[in-house]
Amino acid sequence: MPISTPPVLSVHQASTCADSELQSFSTRKKMIRTQHRQECLSADSESMPGDFIVINFFALEGWSLAELYQVQCVVAAPYVLPYSAPSSFERQFRHEFPLLFKYFQEAPAEKVSWKDVQHWMWPLFSEDWGSWRSDCLNLSPLPFMDPVTNLPMWHMRAQSPLLLYGFSKKIVECPGYWPSNVHVCGFWFLPVEWQFSCDRCREIVPSHSHEYPIKKSLLCADHSDLYHFLGKTSSPGLPIFIGLSSIGSMGFFQNPRAFLLVLKAVIDSTGYRFILFSAGYEPLDAAIQMTADGSSNSTKLQHSMYCKHLLFNDCLFCFSGTLPYSWLFPRCAVVIHHGGSGSTAAALYAGTPQIICPFILDQFYWAERLYWLGVAPEPLRKAQLVPDSEDARSIKQAGDALSAAIKHALSPEMKDQASRVSERISSEAGVDEVLKILRDNVVHPHKGEECIV
Repeated sequence: MPISTPPVLSVHQASTCADSELQSFSTRKKMIRTQHRQECLSADSESMPGDFIVINFFALEGWSLAELYQVQCVVAAPYVLPYSAPSSFERQFRHEFPLLFKYFQEAPAEKVSWKDVQHWMWPLFSEDWGSWRSDCLNLSPLPFMDPVTNLPMWHMRAQSPLLLYGFSKKIVECPGYWPSNVHVCGFWFLPVEWQFSCDRCREIVPSHSHEYPIKKSLLCADHSDLYHFLGKTSSPGLPIFIGLSSIGSMGFFQNPRAFLLVLKAVIDSTGYRFILFSAGYEPLDAAIQMTADGSSNSTKLQHSMYCKHLLFNDCLFCFSGTLPYSWLFPRCAVVIHHGGSGSTAAALYAGTPQIICPFILDQFYWAERLYWLGVAPEPLRKAQLVPDSEDARSIKQAGDALSAAIKHALSPEMKDQASRVSERISSEAGVDEVLKILRDNVVHPHKGEECIV
């Protein structure tokens, strides 16, 4: 069910509002949260009852809605838990809710316990969630509490919530203190046909295959130009991919022109070729268009429904559309990105070295983890990839830092390590594992019995 309101609001987005719309960050956040919860409630009321609700860590409304409709709630997250409880949380919880704390501490094996609360459930016990539960859903302010007696529900202990992680145990360390019902399934990937920008190209690929031939003659003009750029025999070496996904729309991309000037500085000093996916971020597409209009060393690619240009002596292919990473990344020398779980997983699977510039949440974890694994150089700082200033010194410093990172990523040692890690996870099928776990634990939890919910 699509929800239009954003799950995360960056403080950087406040500065992008028009003067007439400027509000305090907390006020905007509260307004969006109220709208988000109302939208979730309306969507669920139209589709429930069902067998179970699947949510991620940014959709905790689903936990209370599952309680409201008396169905099971399953958490599915393709990323490492992006936040942790404040250091004072346990002490305050024990002081304010001593009986509930005892309820969790004394939980039998496999039942919801303090481990679950510490790992991910702790936000559900905040005052903000409590008021929504009681005022809008007519539930007890706190989960696992009787709404009449306001005491823990000792008589009906629930199973430890099923938590499905979409990453590999061979990449992420999974400590023994995690809750009993955590399952690390392997990386999840969208069907390849969903990853094309256009309907025509979606129809040419069988959905069950990651290794498939793509014939240029079958592609639309938008994707065939990219295909041609990838296969240029006159250019030494594979191109370098760079994409920052939703970072721009979240407000972290203040000066797209400075970003393009950094790429130009690298191209001028090294001769590398780049493929830039702009993710449809309009200010970046506008900066690309302005750069192309003001330069004699650019090529405009015609007949396109997307922003599509060749800049800087045809060494930078700019494209606002998309194409499957599982096909593109093995054909690139390096993948430069923001540290999102999807980009990280696709590059790991492809065996391509990465360069990560993290901006928010779990991106910092992935950046440090891949550096530790030896498949990426030390993470870039924001100013080394997307500086706020266009002055010559800032651009040169960023260009030098990016060039050094690329040189490190292209080293034989890093390429070999990326190949070894790819081989290690190549047999994993994360989505298949998720479906198996759901069948065994939710749909048919007892062999030979049908589960009616």
